[in-house]
Amino acid sequence: MKYNYITVEGCIGAGKTTLAEKLSEDLNAQIVLERFIDNPFLAKFYQDSEHYAFPLEMTFLTDRYQQLKTLLSKRDLFTDLVISDYFIDKCHIFAKNNLQGDEYNLYIKVYEIISAYLPKPEIIIYLHNSIEQLLKNIANRGRDFEQNIAPEYLQDIQGSYMNYLGHLSNIPVVIVDTHELDFVKHIEHYNYLKSLLDRDFHTGINMVIPSEDPAFSAR
Repeated sequence: MKYNYITVEGCIGAGKTTLAEKLSEDLNAQIVLERFIDNPFLAKFYQDSEHYAFPLEMTFLTDRYQQLKTLLSKRDLFTDLVISDYFIDKCHIFAKNNLQGDEYNLYIKVYEIISAYLPKPEIIIYLHNSIEQLLKNIANRGRDFEQNIAPEYLQDIQGSYMNYLGHLSNIPVVIVDTHELDFVKHIEHYNYLKSLLDRDFHTGINMVIPSEDPAFSAR
């Protein structure tokens, strides 16, 4: 394995947690999963985003910081394999979409202080899919508080991810077009995604389109 700290990212409904769990089990890795179910403001945010955006984002930020600081500070940077289903910088991405004015400015000050103390992943695998498929995935997993998410909101979030990751120059970011993949039902699709972790990627954006990759078509 070329990387010891791997992050799987993606928009809501992209399958990042499912892939991170499968990889961690397969590779006997320590897993770091976002504890979104424990956030008391998440369901309220989807009902009244303007009122609950700030406490939602602050709760996510402090919880992510506590979780990453506790778990990652205990690992051996050179031997322990860690796989997470989120990148701390997603705090910045979601805050930019959900907060405005003084709340956003205050949040970013706190975020910059907190994020500076956390290690960064050695590679980010971003699962990119269509908004239509994301909505289908969200519907299929059946979380009540997610069922009214608007496609425009997903479009804004995914666009913000693309913009942010496009300016991330110190980490390899592998954006995988997953609209042709079902790594839950098809083991060959999962094995293809896992094989990406054995490749060398340059820092910054690396686009991967499976249908154009000989390594995928050979499977």
